Amino acid sequence: MMYVKYPLSLRNLEDLLYERGIDICHETVRLWWNRFGPMFAAEIRRKRVQNMRAHTHWRWHLDEVYVKINGEMRYLWRAVDHEGEVLESYVTTTRDKAAAQAFIKKAMKRHGRPQAVVTDGLRSYGAAMKVIGNADRQEVGRWLNNRAENSHQPFRRRERAMERFRRMKTLQKFAAVLGTIHNHVNQERHLISRDLYRERRSAALAEWRQVMG
Repeated sequence: MMYVKYPLSLRNLEDLLYERGIDICHETVRLWWNRFGPMFAAEIRRKRVQNMRAHTHWRWHLDEVYVKINGEMRYLWRAVDHEGEVLESYVTTTRDKAAAQAFIKKAMKRHGRPQAVVTDGLRSYGAAMKVIGNADRQEVGRWLNNRAENSHQPFRRRERAMERFRRMKTLQKFAAVLGTIHNHVNQERHLISRDLYRERRSAALAEWRQVMG
């Protein structure tokens, strides 16, 4: 959880654990993350999706960011809801209609159809949504998609700490796990009182321990 939640390197985690009396190699942290990260994220996602499907009034925000892998540009497509919850992450080599269509279909298969979809001016979104049948639900505006733009910040911080990615498979795995765990631990402390924040933080930590068990 610490490795995914905070912008720390593997060696940073090795030092922090050593201060707590746990003497391991930084590569052990990598092995833990590769093996258990997707498992824990899948369990958290399964529970959250069951509760989130009831919110049929959702407004989705779709956006894509450039990610450089071994000197080549790749595209990380991300969907967030009106509250900033990361719904889906999808990595592709292109930014065309086929990639946008595959990304939207993947998100809809898990979360259902939204009532409104906010995108930027990329034409691939409009072309893909015409094929899917959601063209009448698309909203395009200069400032409407700030929710998706802001949601990229945790990923960018982790990308810098990890000194970029080396494989698309690693990027896809980490983006999916990061989004799920960020949803779980992010309590929007600037919007709620201190007492409510402490209550929600304790509940999230208790649920995390239950998943680990």
